[in-house]
Amino acid sequence: MEKLTRFGVSMEPELLKEFDKFITERSYKNRSEAIRDLIRDNLIKKDWEEGSKDAVGTITIVYNHHKQKLTDTLTGIQHEHHASVISTLHVHLDHHNCLEVLVVKGKGSEIRNISDQLISAKGVKHGKLIVASSGNDF
Repeated sequence: MEKLTRFGVSMEPELLKEFDKFITERSYKNRSEAIRDLIRDNLIKKDWEEGSKDAVGTITIVYNHHKQKLTDTLTGIQHEHHASVISTLHVHLDHHNCLEVLVVKGKGSEIRNISDQLISAKGVKHGKLIVASSGNDF
């Protein structure tokens, strides 16, 4: 087992009550596990905002595939960044709408750039970038 350092945390009773509710809802076994995950999540977010560390993520977009030239635009963006786009999943939601999920890897700034280009493409109805650590730093 890794060496652990213990430290104390003080908080108001109402905040602790809400935190314990969060722990139960997310099926954590104890407060320490939840605190570690919250800290990791914020450190990963900080790394993403700085944009210099390697990271992974998913970009999810929903769009109408009948929109003129949109499919070509989306495919073009992906080909421009082929080194960062690891995999894609394409799902036909109905006659008009498609969902596409891209798994991306690279510097945070590059992944953000790819995401911004895809999500802002004219005809994309909704998009979201989900970021994660590559696992090397934690």
